[in-house]
Amino acid sequence: MAHFSGEDEAMLQAMLRQLFQSVKEKITGAPSLECAEEILLHLEETDENFHNYEFVKYLRQYICNTLGSMIEEEMEKWTADQNQGEEFGYDTVVQHVTKRTQESKEYKEMIHSLKNIMMIVVESMINKFEEDEIRSQERQKKTQKEKSSSYCTDNCSDSDSSFNQSYKFCQGKLQLILDQLDPGQPKEVRYEALQTLCSAPPSDVLNCENWTTLCEKLTVYLSDPDPVFSDRILKFYAQTFTLSPLHMTKEIYTSLAKYLELYFLSRENNIPTLSTGIDISNPNVTHLLKKIRLLNEYQKEAPSFWIRHPEKYMEEIVESTLSLLSVKHDQSHLVSQKILDPIYFLALVDTKAVWFKKWMHAYYSRTTVLRLLEKKYKSLITTAVQQCVQYFELCETMKGDEVLEHSKSCGIKQKTFYYSGQELQYIYFIHSLSLLGRLLIYTQGRKLFPIKLKTRKDSVSLTDLLVLFTQLIYRSPACPKMTSPGHLEDYSPASMATEVLCILCDQKECAIECLYNNTVIEALLQPIHNLMKGTKAAPNCSETALIHIAHILARIASVEEGLTLLLYGENMNSSEEKSPTGAHLIAQFSKKLLDEDISIFSGSEMFPVVKGAFTSVCRQIYGTCEGLQVLIPYSLHESIAKAWKKTSLLSERIPTPVEGSDSISLVSQESQNIMAWEENLLDDLLNFAATPKGLLLLQRTGAINECVTFMFNRYAKKLQISRHKKFGYGVLVTQVASTAAGAIALQNSGFINALITELWANLECGRDDVRVTHPRSTPVDPIDQSCQKDIIDRLIILNSEAKIRSLFNYEQSHIFGLRLLSVVCCDLDTLLLLEAQYQVSEMLLNAQEENTLETSESHREFIIDSLSVERNHVLVRINLIGGPMERILPPRLLEKGDEPYPWPMFSSYPLPNCYLSDCVTRSTDLKQDNDLGKLLLRFKMSDKQTAWIENCRRQFCKIMKAKPDIISGSALVELLEKFVLHLSESPSECYFPSVEYTATDANVKNENLSSVQQLGIKMTVRYGKFLSLLKDGAENDLTMVLKHCERFLKQQQASTKSPLLCLQRNYTSHDWFVSSLFIIMLGDKDKTFRFLQQFSRLLTSAFLWLPRLHISRYLPADTIESGIHPVYFCSTHYIEMLLKAEVPLVFSAFHMSGFAPSQICMQWITQCFWNYLDWIEICHYIATCVFLGPDYQVYICIAIFKHLQQDILQHTQTQDLQVFLKEEALHGFRVSDYFEYMEILEQNYRPVLLRDMRNIRVQST
Repeated sequence: MAHFSGEDEAMLQAMLRQLFQSVKEKITGAPSLECAEEILLHLEETDENFHNYEFVKYLRQYICNTLGSMIEEEMEKWTADQNQGEEFGYDTVVQHVTKRTQESKEYKEMIHSLKNIMMIVVESMINKFEEDEIRSQERQKKTQKEKSSSYCTDNCSDSDSSFNQSYKFCQGKLQLILDQLDPGQPKEVRYEALQTLCSAPPSDVLNCENWTTLCEKLTVYLSDPDPVFSDRILKFYAQTFTLSPLHMTKEIYTSLAKYLELYFLSRENNIPTLSTGIDISNPNVTHLLKKIRLLNEYQKEAPSFWIRHPEKYMEEIVESTLSLLSVKHDQSHLVSQKILDPIYFLALVDTKAVWFKKWMHAYYSRTTVLRLLEKKYKSLITTAVQQCVQYFELCETMKGDEVLEHSKSCGIKQKTFYYSGQELQYIYFIHSLSLLGRLLIYTQGRKLFPIKLKTRKDSVSLTDLLVLFTQLIYRSPACPKMTSPGHLEDYSPASMATEVLCILCDQKECAIECLYNNTVIEALLQPIHNLMKGTKAAPNCSETALIHIAHILARIASVEEGLTLLLYGENMNSSEEKSPTGAHLIAQFSKKLLDEDISIFSGSEMFPVVKGAFTSVCRQIYGTCEGLQVLIPYSLHESIAKAWKKTSLLSERIPTPVEGSDSISLVSQESQNIMAWEENLLDDLLNFAATPKGLLLLQRTGAINECVTFMFNRYAKKLQISRHKKFGYGVLVTQVASTAAGAIALQNSGFINALITELWANLECGRDDVRVTHPRSTPVDPIDQSCQKDIIDRLIILNSEAKIRSLFNYEQSHIFGLRLLSVVCCDLDTLLLLEAQYQVSEMLLNAQEENTLETSESHREFIIDSLSVERNHVLVRINLIGGPMERILPPRLLEKGDEPYPWPMFSSYPLPNCYLSDCVTRSTDLKQDNDLGKLLLRFKMSDKQTAWIENCRRQFCKIMKAKPDIISGSALVELLEKFVLHLSESPSECYFPSVEYTATDANVKNENLSSVQQLGIKMTVRYGKFLSLLKDGAENDLTMVLKHCERFLKQQQASTKSPLLCLQRNYTSHDWFVSSLFIIMLGDKDKTFRFLQQFSRLLTSAFLWLPRLHISRYLPADTIESGIHPVYFCSTHYIEMLLKAEVPLVFSAFHMSGFAPSQICMQWITQCFWNYLDWIEICHYIATCVFLGPDYQVYICIAIFKHLQQDILQHTQTQDLQVFLKEEALHGFRVSDYFEYMEILEQNYRPVLLRDMRNIRVQST
């Protein structure tokens, strides 16, 4: 400010003139002042020259000079934090730096200085404009006089036209109006003066020197007994509010507020009392309400523009309002004779306190409101709390009919001319409830509590107030049902309290501080407690109240902190046995409702809605892994399925309405209700599929086909998956697709076909809706009958000219097909299947051979293009097995320079050596190591009890932490053999019974293995030879091992009548665990099979060796028929559960991506991490699970996700998380690096995991 010179002022004026001249057409074309302001506010979005304006450049430079160094310092600080291990995204850094800048002293000083500068410039421009206008008018008058003296025609405009009268207000004119408004003047003169005032531009009036005097007089004249006169003053006020800038309207508003404050404080005015009520047909009341309404309309509009003006204007408006609303009359007389305060009238015109909601929305005004409430006007909050407490006490003490009469205003929208004292009290209660609900959202608002009331000994705390709101839902009377279309809003106490509580639930910080505690939850659950005991829920608890409670509980359960509270209570680690937590009570009550085991509401038309509301709460709980664990004992899936089947039968029995019959509408309404309830139940069942174990329960109900069809119908209609679900159907579809029955259901529902059709349209048809010709998505050549008519045939196996010519975008579509093939083939079982059925390797090699140019008679060169580069990558990927350090995959992108693609292409095997890594760790004999020697020595001890087993495990952990590389080769073989032998001889360690097996090689020699298994054997031997662990002849030995395993496991299989093809034959995929073990045993088939026989008795075998439990008689019949393996419904279920607790960002990333952690973990585990980990790490994975237990399978997966956290978050942003996890090896991950972390996981979770893992088997009775 000190350096702001006259030259600076002139320069800024020139800049502003340039800006206004450029946007002149836009502003003059605006229909109103507000629209013109909006145009200026959004100028950057609409004006391409915005950043070229000199005024914009000036502002940018001003900010840079003032805050530039501070912003740079903040950026450097965050960069330093990032280097120290704190990883932040770019958006996060910008948000934090922006916040710190806006909170800084420098920023506030800059804004203050800039405002003052601009006020000087703008006022100067306005004054200059007025001077120019006056001079222009004088010139016009002079010219007009000259013209009229020289000639005059009938058609010329009179110099005293109405336009010229109202165009500019002079000081003398305003003084004349002031004189004419005097009460001593005749009525007609006063009316005319007001009419002239109303027709003049408000800005001209307000800029006159006499404006202050006029304002004072208008305020006095508001009390004029003549209604027409006072109404015209209000009309002038309304015009001023609409057309004038804030610094002018502020004066009008504050004068009106001050007038009303004095009006209510004056004992001369006949203000109604509570006993008389309000008769709005009374002229005095009508005029008072008009003034209050005008004030309220401005209150609701002001926040939209006051941020663009000096803060003092907003502060004056806020303070004048709070001062008015804090007016209290003498309370010494009886309550019934109490004179109504201003707040009653404001509540009448703005029942839900919309004005307060708008004032609290922006930080700019909220800070001022809260500061003034705390410093000067806390009584306003105190009376609001008092009003809520009084109404609740009224509900507690009065009879139901009396309270209902008191609350008749829940239908306030009815046309009425009289409000009784009781109705006014109720309207004020609703206003107070809305105001307090909005206040509690904000931290500073909550700091105003506790509140001390004169009528109570103890102060009202936040918890007390929330409990009161909660109890209002079921202790206040229900309002009569509104049938008139005019009743659009529900002002019943229960609805209003529910609305407030739901808003608080949506504010995380507020909900944690206010709602998420046992006291409030117990208050919510009190009616359910009572109903479960067989007593009445509460004096006024209706079906509607229970529905409200369920909606609040559903919102609480949809948030992590709220769900934890419902599941475990506040003291989740406490060992004290208390009453069941909220989740248990909700589940018990919901089950009773579904089973119709509760008589209080049976037969009510609202009963299905109550059932649906509470089942929806359960859905929020069992839709999570930890929630499902708590609710499993209640078998809700069975109760819901039973209710669905019953409802489905009812829907089939609905009679067809006869035309002309009076029952048509009744039948139609009944059928709609039944169909809605049926869909609701299907949705409840579908949400079991959100978790692996929940999907097992869903398949046991037999309703999976109907649920998936229901999901597809909603997907096709683009309907939201659920009220509380933030992300779409991705996770559900992924979970369902992970099982055989689920995949069939997706196929039958049309889901897969719809996805392929949509994909085809995006690839081949583009976005041109006008295009008439579309390529068909079915094969074009009749000889291709052997190919499935699907995406593989059209986009991947393009082995004919007809197929190529049929594509509009051949290269784009084929590239996509090859990328899809690359991702799909990361699952080794899928790769073997495609190789067995389609010979994809041969097809790709042939395509590469055809993509060459003959450079000489004996030499051909490959053409380097996007297709040949992608084919080369896929060929290396599908033919070379190895972890991140064992194979080299060629890039998909070309390099700059003379040699854009230095990687050799090939059209026949073997692969070029450059793709084979030189970093493969070769096994060495390290038995001489001291620690390993101690471990091997323990196996020679004769006393091998439980303590011995624990000692061996401790020694194994010690080696893994210090010298993990020595656990490999022959040392690993000896460790595994001896440890498993001793475990299998210990009855306490054996989980499965011993099975006698006497078959010899000759007995199994003639048995056939599937083509998939045969290809898997070749792949295994190729990998083993690459590792230098297998020799020639290994292929035959592994074949014999697999044949013996099939015979051995077949002895333990049960017969099943499942329609699933995978359950009608032997294990259809390749046995990757046996293949891994065969390599570990250095190709010794006898050692391998002997180990497997012993290992098969241990619980760990159920989770490492997947074929072990294929159609196994040790599993329950319904588990066998589901076709779901325990690794899926147990291991991956707990992986998701622990991931949410241990690495929550990764868990959230999966859900945002629509991809389930269980699916990728199932792939890793099924193929023993082949292609994802190096061989030494695969050995450590198997050894760790064998030595330490099957739960370590879960801990290792959690450790991997922890290791990949940053990559996962990054690929979630780039929307290719699934591709990344499937295609990329686990670079840098070593099992031994995370041993200490996994030991912590064991301490926290082992009891729960092992208990559930042991429960997979049929229990003996």
